[in-house]
Amino acid sequence: MGVRHAVVTGGGIGGLTAAVALSRRGWRVTVCERAPVLTGVGAGIVLAPNALRALDSIGLGPEVWAGDTLPGPVGLRTPDGTWLSRSDSAAVSTRHGPATRAVHRGFLIDALAAALPPGVVRLGVSVTGVDDTGGVVVVRTSAGDLRADAVVAADGMRSVLRGQLFPRHPGLRHAGEAGWRAVLPRSGPPPRHAAETWGRGERFGVVPLVDGRIYVYATAVTGPGGRPADHHAELTRRFGAWHDPIPALLDRLNQHAPDPVGILHHDFHELAPPLPRFHAGRVALLGDAAHAMTPNLGQGGCQAIEDAVVVAHLLAHHTDVPAALAAYTKARHRRTTRIGRRSRRVGELARLSHPLAASIRNLAVRATPRAATSRALDTVIGWQPPPAPAPAHTPGEVHATTDVKEQP
Repeated sequence: MGVRHAVVTGGGIGGLTAAVALSRRGWRVTVCERAPVLTGVGAGIVLAPNALRALDSIGLGPEVWAGDTLPGPVGLRTPDGTWLSRSDSAAVSTRHGPATRAVHRGFLIDALAAALPPGVVRLGVSVTGVDDTGGVVVVRTSAGDLRADAVVAADGMRSVLRGQLFPRHPGLRHAGEAGWRAVLPRSGPPPRHAAETWGRGERFGVVPLVDGRIYVYATAVTGPGGRPADHHAELTRRFGAWHDPIPALLDRLNQHAPDPVGILHHDFHELAPPLPRFHAGRVALLGDAAHAMTPNLGQGGCQAIEDAVVVAHLLAHHTDVPAALAAYTKARHRRTTRIGRRSRRVGELARLSHPLAASIRNLAVRATPRAATSRALDTVIGWQPPPAPAPAHTPGEVHATTDVKEQP
């Protein structure tokens, strides 16, 4: 059997991770990205231990993520600065493995793109559909048709291919919130803590990035489509009286990003109900295309990275592509559904705006033992990637060690 060809639709984090993983397992890969350049659209991303282990399994290990880990206590606070819960990042690293890193999305995109062979990424090429009725998959693109043995659809939460494969699914559901994101340049000592502060129906997060910049984000309860005329004024109105260093960060945001373009604003959506499966024939859905979730656990990008290494592992060890992708659904569907559901529940708690309800919530969070919180994280960030590539074997034979079991 000759070298097999995979087309990956979408040059975001999940798509590029899949491309790296497949190319390092012997596949020829073409990435179709509709944008004219690869960009880390967004701001920061927290790479939790599960994502770092997945990246390490495809050769993107600790040397890529040089820089500071999350500093000191990490946890939840109230607007007056009181800690509701906190954990030491070093203790989390001891329990779960690689120390969490927070990086700019652009940095991650660049690292993934640099790990690909030349010519893999085709920019300015959009995918409009697939035809999986013949001996190979025909991928319809704006630059002409491509023929592939498998397609990995990583084309985001508004996935074109998801709509083709599952036309009866209702699609995205608004999650009742909107968010702001921005990255501040390095200036003076970074914050001593990475924390999210919960008010009544509002949140503000501060995350130091490995390069010294600061990722800030905020959320508020809102209906779909709402957009303030002046983002900075709205943020100051909502959060300007909260604990340090939030007021100072808002001042810096005004200095460095007074134009609304410098502050990203978006509604939160999730894919609900879940898709019945993450594949159809020789096409697999990955990341937001498969299981768009709210950002409340910080696991959207991490789950896309997990998806990518799992689908590449299974495609590398199964000569029957539909069977490999059926195994991919089995390995990923329950886990991502559970994480998406947990993220939704966290969002429901964070959105509480009635004073009594918010007070009861805060008391409950404060009363939860740290050990219980740590155990609850085990099933999320304790995930392990598939084993390293097995020795070459006879076509059609699948070694028992290559199976990826459905994980909690």
